[in-house]
Amino acid sequence: MDLNLKGKKVLITGASQGIGKALAESFAREGSVLTIVARSGDRLDAIANDLRSRFGVTVRVIALDMTTPGAVGKILDQAADTEILVNNAGVIPGGNLWQVSAEQWRAGWELKVLGYIDMTRAFYSVMKERGGGVIVNNIGIGGENFDFDYVCGTTGNAALMAFTRAVGGRSLRDGIRVVGVNPGPVATPRIEKVLRVRAKEQLGDENRTDELLAKLPLGRAATSEEVADLCVFLASDKSSYTSGSIFTLDGGLTSARSIA
Repeated sequence: MDLNLKGKKVLITGASQGIGKALAESFAREGSVLTIVARSGDRLDAIANDLRSRFGVTVRVIALDMTTPGAVGKILDQAADTEILVNNAGVIPGGNLWQVSAEQWRAGWELKVLGYIDMTRAFYSVMKERGGGVIVNNIGIGGENFDFDYVCGTTGNAALMAFTRAVGGRSLRDGIRVVGVNPGPVATPRIEKVLRVRAKEQLGDENRTDELLAKLPLGRAATSEEVADLCVFLASDKSSYTSGSIFTLDGGLTSARSIA
């Protein structure tokens, strides 16, 4: 299927690992022109060189900490030609209300929640002037499944879901689509860390993560590539009537909720 993404200018934040890295590869496979953003310049350079070699695409690297003052403006200065923005940067800490300090809570929201909002505000304006664009927010099912032991993340993700729906509900008036993706557990180093904590709390042994994975659909977490491919489709013309919507990718976990 031709998604008509060849030559489209795509900006991906948090692109140095995990889902962000998979996003860069999926868009590169479609022939898109990439700008990848993260703190680690070395990782970004390695990814950029690999994508250039394998797919013959143009890749621009922006290495910076997105929580520093003026970071969004610096990104905009270098990538104002962006046609598709994928907000992906940010890791919100796990833990309950007393395990996550006020400082940790604010730091987690500064990068992900406020970062998505600030990036959308900045790039929506230039997209509107140009006559169109797409914004994809990678959020997470914590926003749908309220979790006492992930209170900072579940609250932040719910806020981003509301933000995506609020902005995307009217954005087509400006020729812009705003959509969200809610992955469930994804096979990344981060989920491995989370599972080890949960295994120790629930089973008394942090090495018993396989028992937790066995409870997931298909007995595994989603792959980064599965999440990335959905984002790429939503960013394409094949999804041109989609805006203000959140798409859940969790193997049915959210839909399987039961009172029994």
